[in-house]
Amino acid sequence: MSRKSVQYICQECGTSHAKWSGQCTECNAWNSLAEEAVKQVTPKGLSQRKGRTIEFVGLTGKTARAPRLVSGINEFDRVSGGGLVAGSALLVGGDPGVGKSTLMLQVAAALSSQVSCAYISGEEAIDQLRMRADRLEVSGTSVKLAAATSVRDIIATLDDPKGPRVVIIDSIQTMYVDNVDSAPGSVTQVRTSAQELIRLAKTQGFCVILVGHVTKEGAIAGPRILEHMVDTVLYFEGERSHQFRILRSVKNRYGATDEIGVFEMGGGGLVEVSNPSALFLADHDDNTSGSAIFAGVEGTRPLLVEIQSLIAHSQLATPRRAVVGWDSSRLAMLMAVLDTRCGLAMGGADVYLNVAGGLRIAEPAADLAVAAALVSSLSGKPIPAGTAFFGEVGLSGEIRPVTHSDVRLKEAEKLGFKNVVMPTRRKSGKSGKNSKKDTQNTSVNVIELSHLSDLVALYGTTEMGAQTSPPSKQ
Repeated sequence: MSRKSVQYICQECGTSHAKWSGQCTECNAWNSLAEEAVKQVTPKGLSQRKGRTIEFVGLTGKTARAPRLVSGINEFDRVSGGGLVAGSALLVGGDPGVGKSTLMLQVAAALSSQVSCAYISGEEAIDQLRMRADRLEVSGTSVKLAAATSVRDIIATLDDPKGPRVVIIDSIQTMYVDNVDSAPGSVTQVRTSAQELIRLAKTQGFCVILVGHVTKEGAIAGPRILEHMVDTVLYFEGERSHQFRILRSVKNRYGATDEIGVFEMGGGGLVEVSNPSALFLADHDDNTSGSAIFAGVEGTRPLLVEIQSLIAHSQLATPRRAVVGWDSSRLAMLMAVLDTRCGLAMGGADVYLNVAGGLRIAEPAADLAVAAALVSSLSGKPIPAGTAFFGEVGLSGEIRPVTHSDVRLKEAEKLGFKNVVMPTRRKSGKSGKNSKKDTQNTSVNVIELSHLSDLVALYGTTEMGAQTSPPSKQ
């Protein structure tokens, strides 16, 4: 007879511990161990019965590609890789209240005209779902609604070849398997529930979309154990007080990663933004110092965003460093380079940096735009109108080339920018001349810089008395 024992599971990384402790030894999270009962059985290994022989095939061969399910919501289809794939599993994560349920109901309503779609909610009642559908004006679609949390009941309903082709589970943290002795939302329950639903989706060939909440650190609650189990991981980002929402792909077995889709939250739900660059720059003021336009690329999409900085005299012993939408460590590195290599003394001032529109930027190509915003804020001199920046900055102050220069230039030209400040292009060919490939099809004026001191010479002044003469590049 099996006996029950107790183990302690970390709710952040999923590691099991024999006894409770205040800190997990794997992820170093504090007060994250939760007690769970586990059935212990004597390991018997494999019996004497022989298994079925596995058949191997070669790398070459013909494989029929199943057609993708295109919802018609272009921003969602772009991030998912061109549409949903039959038999795939998607994980959509985001902060509570950011709009995950709204987006999923709109996607289900759009797909219901092509295939049978089911929306199973473990958080809301049927009446609440119908009220949301009325607000989104999709109540006339043929989406099948259900309120359930038992995975056994859900699998018994969906285990039918004629069942729905798209199933949305909202959310995976509310689902439970009745033979697992732990509360819904625990690591064991989330992992087991997702595994059973994904196994059925692969067997029956329908697409399952799992909605999951994120922790305060920004990871999928449950935790990241779900990310390797699914085919696609999408993060829904944005502040609840802000109208913009960003759907970002961090894993996709059927498409490009780091792809983004931009939505705007309104009274009637989420509205896709076809030209996010123009929307992010709608309130840009060319006459304000400390503002620079960054020509970035998210996945395959070029995107122009405004980077704002403010440098103020500090009254504190330790000056403040506040960063929104960018890496704070990279800001500290860039300030050190400007101080050491360019003679700008801003270490004793409060520095605030913000990426307008609620967007989060991770690519190093934003270094040059951030540096331009800092120099402009320090000098009090606005950046000339119609100027965009991109380029990576090294520790010695050199400005390094980045990828997709032609795409960035074309996006800047499309939005009416006249000047683009970028790194000096590499020499190519035996002649040693600079390649003109990136700029030959654009009419913008390209300003090439090789060192941060060149940027300071262009946009810096001695108005605040903080800038000294730039030192030599050596």
